[in-house]
Amino acid sequence: MGETALSSYCDRVIAPEETLARIKPFLCRFGVTRLGRLTGLDNIGIPVWNAVSPNARSIVINQGKGITDIDAKVSAAMEALERAVACEPCIATRCASRDAMLAAGEQAIPLHALTAHGFADLDDSEEVRWASGHDLLKDETAWVPLDAASLDRTRDDCRYWQSSDGLASGNTQTEATLHGTLERIERDAEVLWRMMPLAKRLQTFLDHAAFGDAVLSDVVGRIIDAGLTLRLFDITSDIAVPCYTALLAPKDILSMKQPLYHQATIGHGCHPNPVRAAVRAITEVAQSRLTYISGARDDVFPETFTRPLAEETRVLFTATAAPRAVARPPVAEGPDALLAHVLRRLSDAHIKTAVALPLLHGDFPFSVVKVFLPQLENPDGLRKRRLGPRAVARMLETA
Repeated sequence: MGETALSSYCDRVIAPEETLARIKPFLCRFGVTRLGRLTGLDNIGIPVWNAVSPNARSIVINQGKGITDIDAKVSAAMEALERAVACEPCIATRCASRDAMLAAGEQAIPLHALTAHGFADLDDSEEVRWASGHDLLKDETAWVPLDAASLDRTRDDCRYWQSSDGLASGNTQTEATLHGTLERIERDAEVLWRMMPLAKRLQTFLDHAAFGDAVLSDVVGRIIDAGLTLRLFDITSDIAVPCYTALLAPKDILSMKQPLYHQATIGHGCHPNPVRAAVRAITEVAQSRLTYISGARDDVFPETFTRPLAEETRVLFTATAAPRAVARPPVAEGPDALLAHVLRRLSDAHIKTAVALPLLHGDFPFSVVKVFLPQLENPDGLRKRRLGPRAVARMLETA
């Protein structure tokens, strides 16, 4: 399939080749020393690249995936840039207490759900640095603690859990905001899916043929030809933006005597277009597999390769489903229309706050945004609170 046809599977406002040309002069400035192609380390052939930032205050190895080689290369470079920016945001801040902010008529969100393990919640009388974002649902300014956006892991005094969840980059601010918002919806959906009993999770399996899409079938075909098995699960939540989880393992995973954790990898995808969501999940699961094969990423530790695979995860590979078609309703194209669509879905699900915080001001050909959706669930992490109200409600539903 040609590059022109494949371009309809991404949301960039310009071609990836142009994106790379625009950001290339800034890679060294933000600490990225090289881009490397990982694809050939595996026999699947789904493109995966990495970007190396040796002196990063976050992780050194950043990865990117895509349907085409240039997509994956740009994805890796953009991820490295967004992490570098999040380690040292280039934005104006304001030092004040929340009490003072509220008294001045400002919306100031303390983000207690993101308080790090071992730290006290922000007190309303305590003065901290605030950064100005935009509440996309209320269409007004919203202030959040600057430390909630930090990825500087050289610090040991950060009150907030340091995570790339909701962190995204793009050619424009809207493009970055769309990607960050979709990631937050995806992570929330995964947490809620994991709250379901195993038997119900097995029932969410669907065959890739249900999408009736040639590109998706080609990607899955590469996995099957490589002697692997794939399971795709529909984890879409009440927000009603399609979300999928992909699991990948050797085809004999069910007969192995002692399978290991790294032999079964996982990927997720979220997008208003269900085909794009499924493609994202499957390309990400191939990227996850290459993470372990390359052994280079600095947040993968030696014990990862000796840890046994949870039996509950292995059982997911027994999932089967009756043939059915996945509805593919028309979805408007372009970041602006897609973001508007996603925000309507959030509003319909009674989500009240969605803050987009730009982390990079100045004359740059790319944008970096951190998206906060305080009502949504967060992935595993060293937080004071593991679960929020949505996860607790799901647990009560399935008890």
